Amino acid sequence: MTDAADLRTRSAELLATYPPATTDRMDFLKARFDAGLAWVHYPQGLGGLGAPRSLQAVVDAELEAADAPDNDPRRIGIGLGMAAPTILKYGTEEQKQRYLRPLWVGEEVWCQLFSEPGAGSDLAALGTRAVREGDEWVVNGQKVWTSSAHLARWAILIARTDPDVPKHRGITYFICDMTDPGVEVRPLRQITGEAEFNEVFLTDVRIPDSRRLGEVGDGWRVAQTTLNNERVAIGGMRLPREGGMIGPVSKTWRERPELRTHDLHQRLLKLWVEAEVARLTGERLRQQLVAGQPGPEGAGMKLAFARLNQEISGLEVELLGEEGLLYEDWTMRRPELVDFTGRDAGYRYLRSKGNSIEGGTTEVLLNIVAERVLGLPSEPRTDKDVAWKDLAR
Repeated sequence: MTDAADLRTRSAELLATYPPATTDRMDFLKARFDAGLAWVHYPQGLGGLGAPRSLQAVVDAELEAADAPDNDPRRIGIGLGMAAPTILKYGTEEQKQRYLRPLWVGEEVWCQLFSEPGAGSDLAALGTRAVREGDEWVVNGQKVWTSSAHLARWAILIARTDPDVPKHRGITYFICDMTDPGVEVRPLRQITGEAEFNEVFLTDVRIPDSRRLGEVGDGWRVAQTTLNNERVAIGGMRLPREGGMIGPVSKTWRERPELRTHDLHQRLLKLWVEAEVARLTGERLRQQLVAGQPGPEGAGMKLAFARLNQEISGLEVELLGEEGLLYEDWTMRRPELVDFTGRDAGYRYLRSKGNSIEGGTTEVLLNIVAERVLGLPSEPRTDKDVAWKDLAR
């Protein structure tokens, strides 16, 4: 059984063999993966050692203290937080060996082809079709709100393979090569001026059956692993005290006493406490993950994340008064990552509006919490037993 002492020894051996100061960054990351110190809870040979997930913090602390490079997790967050756990659970051994190492070291960026113009909140209503031709699937359709599609080599994709069964069935999960013919990525300019999202058009894209995850028609169940991990990745990020949105407004409050009012003080105190409660709840959720896969509790964390970001950024704009109405740069950009706390207060205010949509809309997540956490009765679903092709559209 691998324990903390063993992981410290393995980390020291890695640092001695590949000194961070003199080793190429990518070479170090590959060596770390091969040593089983990437995801210690993953199996041996796949970046891990089969150790308890809680021991990852031991490795991270040892390598951080030695100023070792990380894999820039914000840039490859979709791969790390969503694609990897899904591949680990449902992928073949060949798929795991092919995709996990370049994913973790950051050689290959991933994106998520789930939402569609007519299937956002009701994702199971998706209409992108995949038709089998021999050992390949021919895919046609459109996806939207795709973060990092302009940077990605691979995508996790769900498509309809059987229109004659109810919508939650007849969906299959694939890995799509974003460089294949027929994949077109177009930028979606947002209210912030940036285009971090994209719409993706798929025209006669051919995907080998060897890049299917899970069984044919079982894609909705596979997608639940992705979605549960996505909500934890968004809402359960590890933050220090006053990390995230509460940090900039607290800093402004301390440094600009002339802006303070009694009402703003009371609101700031309330939000500061709520942000701290959310942070500590996220720590507890990560401890629960040690025992298994994320459950519906991640939906609650994601709900809190969106609400707090919007309320805190609104308070910051009010605190700054006329300055809060300024916006530093409306240049059209396609960023490599999203910095929720970057730039100015105006950016934070506008960007936070998307927090209640991305990663599951607030309305859908409220249903998940009500039904799967609180055990309340489900909402009536008249389309539950109706074939997808017969649904009104």
